[in-house]
This record gives sequence, C-alpha cells and structure tokens, in this order.
Amino acid sequence: MSEHSHGLQSWIDRFNQAELPALASVVQDLQRLAQQESASVQQLADVLLRDAALTSKVLRVANSVYYNPSQEAIKTISRAIVLIGFDNVRLICLSVSLIDGLLTRAPREQLQTLLARSFHAAVQARNMASYVIARHAEEVFIAALLHHLGELAFWGCGGAQADELADALERPGVDVDEAVRDILGTSFRQLTQALLKSWSLGETASLAQVGASAHDPAAYAVQLGVRISEAALDGWDCAEMESALGKVATFIGLTPEEALQQVLASADEAVKVASTFGASKLCRLIPNTDPEQIRQQQEARIARLLQPDLLAMQQALQDLGLMISARADVGLVLDTLLKGLHRGAGLERVMLTVLAEGQSRFRAKRVIGEKTQHWLEDFVLPAEQAEQPHIFSYALRHREAIWMGVPASYNLAELVTQPIRRSLGGGMFFIAPIIAGTREIGVLYADSRLSGRALRHEQFVAFQRFTQLTGRCLEAISKR
Repeated sequence: MSEHSHGLQSWIDRFNQAELPALASVVQDLQRLAQQESASVQQLADVLLRDAALTSKVLRVANSVYYNPSQEAIKTISRAIVLIGFDNVRLICLSVSLIDGLLTRAPREQLQTLLARSFHAAVQARNMASYVIARHAEEVFIAALLHHLGELAFWGCGGAQADELADALERPGVDVDEAVRDILGTSFRQLTQALLKSWSLGETASLAQVGASAHDPAAYAVQLGVRISEAALDGWDCAEMESALGKVATFIGLTPEEALQQVLASADEAVKVASTFGASKLCRLIPNTDPEQIRQQQEARIARLLQPDLLAMQQALQDLGLMISARADVGLVLDTLLKGLHRGAGLERVMLTVLAEGQSRFRAKRVIGEKTQHWLEDFVLPAEQAEQPHIFSYALRHREAIWMGVPASYNLAELVTQPIRRSLGGGMFFIAPIIAGTREIGVLYADSRLSGRALRHEQFVAFQRFTQLTGRCLEAISKR
C-alpha cells in the first residue's frame, strides 16, 4: 500500500475507514451488547449471523475441548451462548475477529510476536482476576488482549511504513520510542488509547492504561498479565520475573512458589487458547514453561502429585451427558462425578454431602482421594444453624459455586467454621450446590490440600460443569 499516514488522527482515520472497518464494527457491536444488562441471546446471535465465516469460526472454537470438554455438539450460536456463556462467546468473537482482521492480512514476524504476547498476557490476567474479581475475568482478558491494539493494528496494516519501522528498529542502539514517533507521528500507547475510544471501548481503555494500582483489581490484573508476558521473554528465572511474581503472590493471596506454578500453568493454557482460536502459528512464540532449570526443580515433585487427565475428564463429562437421557443409576452418576473430578480435573479430595435426616443435616455420601474415608463416618453438619451459619448452607441457599480461599471470597471466610476446619483442614477449596430441578440434594466439596497446591481456574470451570451435569442427571432420574 502506497498510502502514507502521519499523526494520531491520520492513523485512526486510516484504520477505521480503509483497513479495519469490519473488525471495528464487530468490536463495537459486542461492546454495546456487553453494556446492556437486558441484552438477549438472540441479539448476540444476530451480530454474529451477519458474518457467516465468523459464525462458523466461533462455533468451531465453542466445540473445542477447551471450551466444551464434554464435546456436546453445539450447532447454533444460541446453543453456544447457553452452554458456555454470553461472556465467553463474546470473548471468542472478539479474539477470532482480531486474528482474522490482522493475522490473515500481513502475518509479519513483529505482528505474530506481539499477538502471541497479547494472548499470553490475556490468559495470565484473566486467571489472576478469577482469584479476586471472578465475575469480571472475561473483561480483564479482553483488556489485556487489546493492551497493544495500536501497535498490533500498525504491524498488521502499516504497509511500507511498517517495513520502514522494522528496518529502523534493527539499527544498533536505536531509541525505540523515538523511532516510532518519527515514522508514525505518534506513540503506540496514544494509538492504542485513541483506537479503543474510537471503537467505543472506553471502559476497556481504562483497564488497559499503564500505571494501574492494586486499588483497581481489574486494571492491576491487566498490568500484571502484561508484565508477566514481557518478563517471560527473558526467562522464567530472570530478575524482572522474580519481581513480578512477588506482586502476583501478594495480589492473589499465594506464596511466591504457588504464584510461579499458577503463572506457568497459565502460560501452558495460553498456548492452548491461541491454538483453539485458530492461531496455532503463535504457539511457538509463547515462552516454553519447561526449560531445563524448571524441569529439574519441578520433576521430582510433579511425579508425586495427582495430575489432571483431560481424556478422563472428557470421558466422564460425556458419560454424564449421556446419562441425562439414558436410564442411569444414581450410584453410577455419583461415581462418575467423583472420578471425573478426581482423576480428570486432578482435584485431590472430593466429597459429596447430601441433606439427610429430614433435610436437617449434611452427611458425607460419597468421597474420593487419600485420607477421605473417615469423612463417611465423621462429617456431619446441621443444615441450618442461625447462631453459626456456615459455607455449606450458604452455597446451597445461594445456589452458586464458590472458590474459597481467594480474595473474591474473603468476605465469606467467617462461614468456614471451626467444625469445618477441624474436619477438612485449612486452605483453598471449591464448593457448589447439587440441585435437581428445584430440589436441593446436597453440596459438593473439592480441594487439593494433600499437596498444598493452589487450585486453578480451569479446575474451577470443570468443577462447575460437573456440578451442572450431575444436577441435570438427578433431575432426569427423578422424573422417571
């Protein structure tokens, strides 16, 4: 392209008028829907159905193992929204649109490298946010993904000027910011902020601002995610990474060692995300989490620990899905649930408690994992206890899955009573109600306290999915 642009407004006009109008339109429509509390499934579906190619790609991603581990066939956008959620479908749309709008246009090395870093930052930020502000985790993902939007747009659409800057940056001792300003007439940061605002992404723009403080957890998660993605390029043991991990540990309430495990797991997840979104060529550009020094440090410990088994988890989810319509036995449903969470999701201890004795008490019904058998005899809690409410009755009453032990649930810490601590110990755990239609069955509990490992975002997602499917199975059995 012979077109020459100089100055902030010149680039914004160029991107919006000639280069990226389709991407801008999709982003604006998705953001408009996100801001409408009453936005319907059909409204989001209508945005996507305007573009058959985008619809096809979104359905492919929605049917991937990453988003749909049970492999229940999703053939329509409406079904995708119901099964994997409005926010996830919106996130997929935006990510796929960004890849299509840029990567298929001019797959130069600078663009691929930056897009890989952006996906890595997005997953790191989203997973940190899930500890602190779980309900806004998808917004954090999008803000981190778009943190370098101006630079991404330039490398994707800059034509001859992108070649000129690439040559300039090759010169020894070059001042990067000065070279960018000379050729573009503006900075990448200004370009990002202006582009986000022109696409009606004001809230995302504020999250993507540099210099966010821990007083705004969403913006701070974005900042930390970006910082981790940049530090990782110099190695997982570099000084900048060590400093960043200290801040991550403080932010999400883990030890530095646990924070490193969370960050490494997120880097591995980022590779899966990039591949799932159809950008497998970016995977090689996300730092490898298994350099020799990390392998030596972790090898002995990992060998002793229960590891997630994706195939086992997928099989258990598929089995539960089939049991909804088949004549399944209650015992088989519960066994499949516990084995799926233990062997599949890698949760070390799992317990299903049911309402017993006229629904007056929670009693352990099924357990799995080391040192859990005594729970079948010993674990008993009153279902309602006005003078000392507890987390089991709270989860059942509010009908929501909860990740305890992270900042997002600190306000519920007093509901983990002394009797619960004596029975189960201290640390993180997942808890969720089992509901069959409108009937309250009991509460599901899971942790990884045997090893002391921090629980992970993808384990919580699996825990929620297993809980939902089990409720549907039990509801189907009760109707026969």
